[in-house]
Amino acid sequence: MTTIADIRSHAEALKAFSWEGLWELFDGNAERMNLAHECLDRHAGRGRAVSIKFADGHLEHHDFARLADLTGRFANWLCRRGVGKGERVAVMLEPSLGFYVALFGAVKRGAIGVPLFTLFGPEGLALRINDCTPRLLLVGQGQVVAGPFGNTEIVRVDEAFWAELAAESPTFDPDTRANDLAIFQYTSGTTRELPEAVRHSHRAVVTLMIAALYGVGLQPGDRYFCPSSPAWGHGLWHGTIAPLALGIHIGAYSGKFDPARIVEALAELDVNNFAAAATVFRMIRNADLLAPGQLHIPKISFTGEPIDSATEAWVERTLGSPVCSMYGSTEVGALIVNFPGFADYRVKPGALGKAAPGMEVAVIERDGTEKAPGESGEIAVRRKGQWFFVKDRGRRDEEGYFFHEGRSDDVIISAGWTMSAVEIENSLMKHPAVLEAAVIGVPDALRGQVVRAYIVARGNGTGAAPHHQADTPADIQADIQADIQADIQAFMKKQLSQHEYPRQIQFVGELPKTPAGKINRKVLRDQAAQSR
Repeated sequence: MTTIADIRSHAEALKAFSWEGLWELFDGNAERMNLAHECLDRHAGRGRAVSIKFADGHLEHHDFARLADLTGRFANWLCRRGVGKGERVAVMLEPSLGFYVALFGAVKRGAIGVPLFTLFGPEGLALRINDCTPRLLLVGQGQVVAGPFGNTEIVRVDEAFWAELAAESPTFDPDTRANDLAIFQYTSGTTRELPEAVRHSHRAVVTLMIAALYGVGLQPGDRYFCPSSPAWGHGLWHGTIAPLALGIHIGAYSGKFDPARIVEALAELDVNNFAAAATVFRMIRNADLLAPGQLHIPKISFTGEPIDSATEAWVERTLGSPVCSMYGSTEVGALIVNFPGFADYRVKPGALGKAAPGMEVAVIERDGTEKAPGESGEIAVRRKGQWFFVKDRGRRDEEGYFFHEGRSDDVIISAGWTMSAVEIENSLMKHPAVLEAAVIGVPDALRGQVVRAYIVARGNGTGAAPHHQADTPADIQADIQADIQADIQAFMKKQLSQHEYPRQIQFVGELPKTPAGKINRKVLRDQAAQSR
């Protein structure tokens, strides 16, 4: 039977889209549904489900049937331990057999799975544990966990754990309603400003299909790879749940990030659909691991932060396809997409894409007035008859493409001019001495704010950052820094308007990033405020 998942025409996708059509992709309905059944059990005859590329280079493969069996055993194991419906089961494991069994087994039981990042420090972990109060916290065999955490029991996924599961029955019939909670998803906030967990029900997988079909371009038969950690939204929802729900074989990455291992996995798994954070593409490019034509990947997507134009061009030149942005948030899902693999859709360089099917997106003022094409404002989506602001600024052109201009608090206003941190960073990345860049506004007595750029410089010769020259005398370092700064500022005055160049430049060894790999400008703003 043909479904909306089989449509590969942009025009037809807009015409054929309906919320009812999304529900037709699943066994469950608006009354009863179980996420683990949709992702694993109903695909038990399809063969391979998950392939994991580990940092040491080896690959591990797991079939749908095996995962369905083991998650049934885990669900029964939870019942025997008295874990009831609605209770939380936290999973702090790298992508592994244990991670998938614990997460989906908890969901199959009717408990709530809570994926947690394995590199959380004691404070970050404690804040989340205290917030969701799980019955169990599953960790790796040799993982160091600073507890105790109240009534939360720590369970190690070791030989004894697998032996206990082997004694359980693999048969478990899920009994959950579509509106029952299934996943608690923490965003990558700082421990000082910890957001509450976003609570997702079993039926969240239906809305997720908008991102899956039109933002990632997933379709049955894809060979899909997403190296993002499933502790975060992109790796969990777009990298794991969405493709498995469509019966698609996924590739995941486990361990310390290594661009060479990512490239190996793309070749070994013969990937035809690759989704990653923008930082991943930059790191692969900077590692100089691929020549044009060495790999061809028809569908490529990214999300989480803008991609610089040089990396955008490199992806298309090297991998043979345009890299497609997908824009949204954990709270509202995918709003603006670039339809990877849709032959009649043109990817416009620098654009986020167009509004996803079923989404009414606009650029507006806070009073609800819609901005004309080309005018900047707040990006918003209409929900339940009202505009919901996603806290980003942008603009829309006459063809309906949206362009991102940064978080609302990343906008810099200097001497009455409104400037986009994203636009300035993108231009900085075109300078040959710049490897990475982040821009913030800092107070200035005359102009209100001026642009300060934090730059990680490229190389170790001419154009090298002074912080890489540990054996260079301080006075010579200062001269080199001054020369590079002047060159960058002159370059920027030619690239953008005269007022948009960074009046202040600081060279740094690295930029602060969130655990999801995004540049964390808030840390830079906090550091700048503390130094005043």
